Formats: sequence, C-alpha cells, structure tokens
Amino acid sequence: MENRLQDVNRQGVWQTCRVHPVTVDEIRAARELLREVAVVTPLLQSRHLSELVGGPVYLKCENMQRTGSFKIRGAYVRISRLTDAERARGVVAASAGNHAQGVALAAQMLGCKATVFMPEGAPLPKVEATRAYGAEIIFQGPTVDGCLEAARAYAEEKDAVYIHPFDHPDIVAGQGTIGLEILEQCPSVQTIVAPVGGGGLIAGLAASRPPGSGPTIGVQAKRAAAFPPSLALGRPLSVETGPTMADGIAVGRPGELTFDLVSKLVSSVVTVTEESLSKALLICLERAKQVVEPAGAAGVAAILEHTYAFEPPVVAVLSGGNIDPLLLSKVLQHGLAVAGRYLVVRCRLTDRPGALVTLLSELAELRVNVLDVMHERVAARLHIEEAEVLLHLETRGPEHCDEVIGRLRKRGYTLTFG
Repeated sequence: MENRLQDVNRQGVWQTCRVHPVTVDEIRAARELLREVAVVTPLLQSRHLSELVGGPVYLKCENMQRTGSFKIRGAYVRISRLTDAERARGVVAASAGNHAQGVALAAQMLGCKATVFMPEGAPLPKVEATRAYGAEIIFQGPTVDGCLEAARAYAEEKDAVYIHPFDHPDIVAGQGTIGLEILEQCPSVQTIVAPVGGGGLIAGLAASRPPGSGPTIGVQAKRAAAFPPSLALGRPLSVETGPTMADGIAVGRPGELTFDLVSKLVSSVVTVTEESLSKALLICLERAKQVVEPAGAAGVAAILEHTYAFEPPVVAVLSGGNIDPLLLSKVLQHGLAVAGRYLVVRCRLTDRPGALVTLLSELAELRVNVLDVMHERVAARLHIEEAEVLLHLETRGPEHCDEVIGRLRKRGYTLTFG
C-alpha cells in the first residue's frame, strides 16, 4: 500500500511539471538534434559497487562523451536553436571547464564565435581544450559564480547570446537525453544518481523518467552544497563554497528553473566528503578502468558514503573525465591514504649511528614498501640528541597501517602524521 501511495504521489508531481517547458517530449526532441553529435556512451556494471549495495550497480560513462563530459549535449541543443541572426552575434559562457568545452565545440560546429569566462586557476587541460575548439577565453576571479556574473554583463555589453551552464530549458533537455539512454540500456533501473552543481543534469535526468519511477538522487560536495539548504528553505539560496577537488560542481546557487524541477522531481540531494570523492576516483580507475574527474565521481562517492540509500539496480552517472594529470596524481595519493594504502608519518628517533637502519629494518619485517625518506637532524623542534624521519609508505590496507603504527610505537618511536 505504501509503495502504491508513493507511485500516486510521483504521478501527481509528474502531472504538475508537465506544464513546465522541460517535458519528456522536449527531451526526445533534443535527442533528435543530438543524434549525429553526441555519442551514446556505454553502461558498465561495477561488481565492486554491486557487492556494496547488494544488487546491480552500473556506471553511465559520460566521461567518454565528446569533450570528455555530458556538457556538449545541452550546449549544442541550446546553440542549435538560436536563430541565424543570434548566432551571428556570438555566444558567451562561463565555466570551470566542461561547459566551456561544450559551448566551444558546439559553437565551432554551428559556425559562431564563442567567448568563455573561466575562473583563474581553472584546470589547464580544460583551458587548453576550450581554446583548441576555437573559443576566446577571459579569466575572471577565483569562482564560477563570479564568472557567471561577468559573462552576463559581457553578453549584454556586446549584444551576444549568453549560454547559461544549467538554467535554461534547452540545456536541461539536452542533459536529459542521458536519461533516455539509461532507460533503454537498463530498463529495470530503480535509482539514478548523478553529480549536482547548478542542477541542469539532475533536473534533466529526473524529467526524462516516467511516472512511478524509482528515486533520482543528486550529489554535491559537502564544501560546495547549495541545494540541501535551498530545498530546506523552499527557494534558491546563495552559499559560500569552500575549497573542493570537485571544481566542476562547485556552484554557490541553484538556478531558478533547475531548483523548481529538482524540488518537484528529485528524491533527494545528498552531500559527500573530500575523502569519499578521492576514494571514488580511485575505485573508478582501479576497478572500472575509467579516468574520471572528482566531480564526475560524485555519484560513486555517494554510493560509498550512503550505501543504505540506494535501491538496485542503480545507475551512477560518471559526468566527466577532464582531469589534470598533476591533480590526478595528487587525488589518487589522497585516495590511497583514505583507503589505508598510503601512509605518511614522521618518526622521531635517537640520533646515533645505525638508528635509521634499525627503523628501516623494522619496516622491512612488516613488508612495507618505503617510497620516500627524508632524514632531518637539525631543527628547532628537535633536541640535540634527536633526529626525525619523514616516511612515505605503501601499505596493504587499514589493518596493515594499524599493524605498522602499533609496532613502531611498541618499539618506542614517537609518531606524528600528515
């Protein structure tokens, strides 16, 4: 009876939103526009995540989409529906990178000039790719929200068309085409989970699903989560975003359109920690052989952190794979540390001949791989008879880490971490 009531409620919500400009028919029309443009990306089963959830979990690999993310879908639909006169005036966008590339490629394909505002410090591969697609780049401040304001003002000044990254029906309809593909590739899907920045992707996914469908769940980085307080308040709320590795979803305010759709159609928006994001990225690389940026792995992070909330079959959208190799290295190291497979420890010992050899022998007995050693003998924090060794160690998991720490402390070493 409870399930029946839930289905009725869902149908009621669906009917309420049918008057909205983003309907399933709009999404089907967008798919026709994209038929020769966007790739139908694969759906891969993850055995590891399936075991955690207790049922099938699939990964929708939009990291393998053109430009390396789902953003080409919405950008192309939006620009293709402009008039010739509008395209002749050029288009303007703001983005940390993925929407920038989508707009740049779509504009190139449709023969119009693109100007993109990007935050200072945007990932270099995203900057270079956007430039390679022919867009002019203007750097503006440290945040995406600042770029959005600057791009709007520039578009008005130059009489160009502003291409919003999420808050437009054409953008939402374009992103919703992923949902149509998921329903064809996995007709039995119950839960769809995807990253949320401004809300265009999750709104499109939810709008693409028929009445009586299972939950659609959005995911935000805990340090940049505007949707949960906005949904609690009942209107879009601006929040100050903190530093997060998930730069692609670090948006400080939901859109008006996307908030309306999310509040009506999306089951919930959960948050995940930086630790979960880095661990998810590691799992995608090691288990699924998918290179994914931190924002793109947010759905997987939610499965790791909120396993109880996901009714299988589950489809997690890997929304993008545009990651700087230097950041990838750093995030993977962070992920290994979170998983108990990488340990950084400072070990204080007596400064005497053979002390370092003794320490390393202890580690060898524990079958620890020593990746790096920094030996310091003179520092204000050290007594005259002390030395300190900074060790980077490769371990086999949390239990092995505990064994290493316990053995060293038992031998009388003073340890500090980080």
